[in-house]
Amino acid sequence: MTRTAVVLFNLGGPDSLKAVRPFLFNLFRDPAIITLPAIARYPLAALISTTREKTAQANYAIMGGRSPLLPETEAQADALDAELKRRGVDARIFIAMNYWRPFIADTAKAVAAYAPDEIVLLPLYPQFSTTTTGSSLKAWAKAYRGPGRTRTVGCYPTATGVIDGYAAEIRKTWDAAGRPENVRMLFSAHGLPQQVIDAGDPYEAQIRATAAAIAERLPELPDWQVCFQSRVGRLVWIGPPTEDAIRKAGEDGKGVLISPIAFVSEHVETLVELDHEYAELARDLGVAPYLRARTPGVGETFIGELATAVLTALDREGIASHGGWSCPAEHGKCVCREAAA
Repeated sequence: MTRTAVVLFNLGGPDSLKAVRPFLFNLFRDPAIITLPAIARYPLAALISTTREKTAQANYAIMGGRSPLLPETEAQADALDAELKRRGVDARIFIAMNYWRPFIADTAKAVAAYAPDEIVLLPLYPQFSTTTTGSSLKAWAKAYRGPGRTRTVGCYPTATGVIDGYAAEIRKTWDAAGRPENVRMLFSAHGLPQQVIDAGDPYEAQIRATAAAIAERLPELPDWQVCFQSRVGRLVWIGPPTEDAIRKAGEDGKGVLISPIAFVSEHVETLVELDHEYAELARDLGVAPYLRARTPGVGETFIGELATAVLTALDREGIASHGGWSCPAEHGKCVCREAAA
């Protein structure tokens, strides 16, 4: 019998308040995040993680003192395992986090010990970025020394089950609020420095493609906009910022319905930044209603699409996008475009 390993990549999150500082250090020492030589990057990462520790701890305290990302990812792994078994594929699902446990290097050892014949690398980032999927794949290539033919799902920003999963959560939120008409959909994604995009990263283009595809499913909500959250540092970031989009909605006499379209599970950017910080901003500005759709999580359509991505990957070679997406030529940092070159 063929032994198949499916590796789910995600960011990772601190599992205690004491873990916040080392988690932040791991994040900011990544050359995909801060593109400086190690001799400068490591001290800067130490400085940032120290200065941001208390603020970050306060955010994680709101969620019970730890990130929910690992248990959320474990639930997705269990759901994917069940769906693959339902389709006749007996695979073992592994979780590999970039900046906290289970670390990619440790998962690579576990996969090697399993000795698979087939490996599918499946990032839980629908939209490719050098700072997320790209970083994870580099870490995996450095760490994995085991057997198995490897296939990689590079991105899947417009895959049907992904789009339907987000649309279903938006519609559910809208229906529960009584279907208010005077609302603007804000598709909020984690931001990136403009210089990363200018260097050929396809993330922004893929985010906008995801948003347009979701909006097409929701003709009853024709007023929509893409915006970006979580800006840090002094660099120019892609925009508009989510807080500015909320302000503009208020000026236009609109409420907002926010969908976090770069996230597939709940964590600090959704449960704190959207549900507390931006909700408070909306209250201060008189923006009402303020609604927030959930991430796809373990939704049937989303998990079904992940299973389809795995099965499709097993029938091809190398790295490819899933769901019909192809990056324009100007986005040369797309891993799928690089693999096809």
